[in-house]
Formats: sequence, C-alpha cells, structure tokens
Amino acid sequence: MKKNSIAIIIFAAIFCFSALPVTAYEEKQASIYPLEYAWEEFWYEPASPSVTFTGDFPVRSMLLMEASTGRILYTKEENKEVPIASVTKIMATLLVMEAMTEGKLKLTDKVTVSERAASMGGSQVYLEFGEQMSVDDMLKALIVVSANDATVALAEHVYGSEETFIAEMNKRAKELGMNHTNFVNTNGLDAEGHYSSAYDVALMTRELLKYPLVTKYSTIWMDTIRNGEFGLANTNKLIRFYQGANGMKTGFTSQAKYCLSGTAKRDGMQLIAVVLGGETSDERFACTKRLLDFAFANYSVVKPEKVSLDPMKINGGVELTCPLDYTPPSLLLEKGKAKVETKFELAESMNAPVAKGETAGVVRYYVNGTEVGNAPVFCMESNDKIDFTVIFSRIWGSVFGLTK
Repeated sequence: MKKNSIAIIIFAAIFCFSALPVTAYEEKQASIYPLEYAWEEFWYEPASPSVTFTGDFPVRSMLLMEASTGRILYTKEENKEVPIASVTKIMATLLVMEAMTEGKLKLTDKVTVSERAASMGGSQVYLEFGEQMSVDDMLKALIVVSANDATVALAEHVYGSEETFIAEMNKRAKELGMNHTNFVNTNGLDAEGHYSSAYDVALMTRELLKYPLVTKYSTIWMDTIRNGEFGLANTNKLIRFYQGANGMKTGFTSQAKYCLSGTAKRDGMQLIAVVLGGETSDERFACTKRLLDFAFANYSVVKPEKVSLDPMKINGGVELTCPLDYTPPSLLLEKGKAKVETKFELAESMNAPVAKGETAGVVRYYVNGTEVGNAPVFCMESNDKIDFTVIFSRIWGSVFGLTK
C-alpha cells in the first residue's frame, strides 16, 4: 500500500511538470536534457519593490556598475587581486568579438582543434584533435558552458598561438585601465600569477557589452552543437530565473571559489554585478540578485531632451558663424529625485580657424545643485581664417554683381 502511494505521488509530480507551458524549442531539447534540469525549480524570491542592503555579503569582493554611465553604485574590496576562474573568458570573448569586427574571422569559419586545445581539462565540450567546428558553435561552447577546450581553440585560430593570445589579453587589459589584472592562461584555471579584481572584471564586461552579438550567446539557456548531438545548458542561472538577465560569465575553481559577472537590462538600464569568491554557488547568485534588485528598485537611466543651439560667432572666419551640436548623455538618477537642470557653458565667439569637431563648450546637468553628467558641444563645420584672396574676391564679386 505504501509503495502504491509513492507511485501515485511520483505520477502526480510528473503530470504537474508536463502541464506547465513549454515552448517548441524546449520540447526539441527533451531527448538531450534531463526533464528535471529543464524544469529545475529555483530558489529566487520575487524582487522587492524597495530594496536596501543589510548585513554582510559572504564573498571576497564585489561591485555594482551601471554600464552606460560607468557609475559605480556599490563596492566591497573592488580592487582586491583574486583568482577569477572562468570569468577570465570575458576577456577571451572580447578579443574574439573585436577580431570579428575587424574582419579577421566570421561565424561560418571553421576552427581546427589542436592537440593542445583537445587536451584541456575542466569544463569542456570534449573536442577531439583534428575536429573542425564553426566559430558560431565554438562561441556557444565558450560562452554558454565555459568550455576550456573551445576557448583555446578559438585563441589559437585568432592569434596563431595561445601564448600570443594571452599577451593580447594583458595588452587589452592595460588599455581598459584594468590595473589589478594579470592573465597567464585563457580560461582561468588556477595558476600562479593569474588574477583580477571586481572593478577590472566590470570594466571588461562593460566593454564586451558594446558588442550586441555577445548577447545572442550569453542569453541562451539551452542549445546544441554537433548538429544537435551535444547539449549545452547555461551555467548562469540568472538567464532563466532573473528578469532582464543577458549575461555574462560564471566561474569556479578551488582557489577562486564561486564567481560571477552577472548582467541584466531593464527599461534601458544595463547593470553589471560582479561577485568574486563566494563559498557556494547559491551565495554567488543570491549576492548578484541582491545587487541587481537594489539598482533596479532605486535607480533609472534617463536621457535629457536635446536643445537646439544658436550658431557660434566666428571672428575672422570665412563664414561669420558655425553651427553647433551635442549628444545628450545618459544620466543615472535616483528614482523620485528632483528635476534635472541643464546649463550650457559656451563662449560668446571663437577665433578662426575652426576645425569640424572642435569643442566649443560643454553642457552640464545638475540635480539639486550636484552635477550628474555632462557632454561636449562641437562645431559641426570647419571655418578657415579669412585672408586677402577671399576679401579681394568678395569685393570684386560685389562690384560686378557676382556675389550671392
């Protein structure tokens, strides 16, 4: 009788799962992924409408940044140099995206797997020596399941060798101002001298977000490679369980502990939450969620209305004036705060010559007397210094009625 009761309970649970709405895409994956993984219940609680930080975050370091403005909203030991595990692959992905933009490779290109790439341990898609796979599938493997073998294969394909790729990773890090970072491998496996910081991770994540193609992969929950024969399931649970999540990279090693650079976008606000050195996977996701909830509950990104500007007077120029223009910046504002005040700082005139794109002044934005953003004002046309030849031709044209 007891066995019959257990059987009924199991049958009822399966029936409840099957009654949940599924997409055609998820149905297609049924033969590849276990049912319990596809329908995994997650522990996230609904986002609170008003969030404040209380207590301590049980991680080594962390940082919360709004991407469009670069404004930092919360930090804890943000410059502490620590191992970051597979979060390293954010830089590897960035170099691949930049190479694609420069025309060095295409998604349809075939990557041949070297013996070195095939020998990589840890997280992998079990690439075989000599196997060929498209850049598209390699990126899926790299971004979705953090495959070490795919990372090395792409590195060798783009720069000829893993060593050259690593050197480029460090060069790019310096260019981005990542002053607390040093890479000694492409994938973040524990190694002496391989480290970064929460602030530096945010910097490279922000740069990677400039390439919309990356979210094609970082937002995949489940997919396949090898013509549907090998299943991929995202290591970043935010993608399935957090509204607006669009990336970016998880990581774990025995030294780095549980790490995550989690990104999410709502109502035009793109957030980056970096959590490094959590003791458990749940802690890393919980801390990231708290950071994101805090920002979404208390901040919003607005773009001030653009104002038409009068032309700038040019002294001694071929033309008497020069048109001006500017691009209003994105402003990160606390919800419910006072109205934004706009102030233009422009000279009464400029002396020729004036080059197109030359700065003519600045527009500043204030909230309650505090500057919250600014943008340069540019000259939209070049204006050469007037000389005798121009003056003579104008006089001559005026005498003979040739001037406009």
